[in-house]
Amino acid sequence: MDFPELLSFLASQPLLALAMAAIFVTVLGGLLRGPLPLFGGFVRGLGNLGLVAALLLTVAQATRLTSGMDFALPGLELPEIGLSRQSVSGGETRVPMKPDGHFWVRAMINGVEGDFLVDTGATLTAISPRMATAAEVRAQPLRQNIAMRTANGTVAAQLGTVDELRFGSVVARQLDVVVAPGLGDQNVIGMNLLSRLASWRVEGRTLILVPHHPQPAA
Repeated sequence: MDFPELLSFLASQPLLALAMAAIFVTVLGGLLRGPLPLFGGFVRGLGNLGLVAALLLTVAQATRLTSGMDFALPGLELPEIGLSRQSVSGGETRVPMKPDGHFWVRAMINGVEGDFLVDTGATLTAISPRMATAAEVRAQPLRQNIAMRTANGTVAAQLGTVDELRFGSVVARQLDVVVAPGLGDQNVIGMNLLSRLASWRVEGRTLILVPHHPQPAA
């Protein structure tokens, strides 16, 4: 790996870059402590603070993800056919099963509409690059990129945060998402959104979602 490739790689891995910079500063401070004890100690202290910051950011990110980095999304190859819409009744959002055997909702991210597969096997909510661009969802600069397993193999994906995701009576704010090239133009609602609800269940061929604070349907 040549130097430009190394810089490009570190730019895509900000936590690793922060840790490496902190290690360099710590070593430099140690070397300076001989001729310049006070200044060297100060520089070394800055390096140690950088290492602590990198560790805390890594722990915080791992806590938000709550589980492993392997996001199998079995709905990636499913066609979008016969999409009847969800309905709201008594604060609940009821989603009928589609002919393909899955539950689809029409949702808005930051005011931009799209069709979403509800996938209880997906750890995180995932959106397509097209949706991310239209809804102005940007990757977080200090969050590690991840490898996501899709039907077309393993692809690099970026983590971002959605200001608002809304459908039926459900509204989720500041929601972690994966911007996933392997999705094509599809979007997936994962367990990190479903786990925020008061409850969710399947009755017959209907998915029933109950938010803590039901919102008026758009």
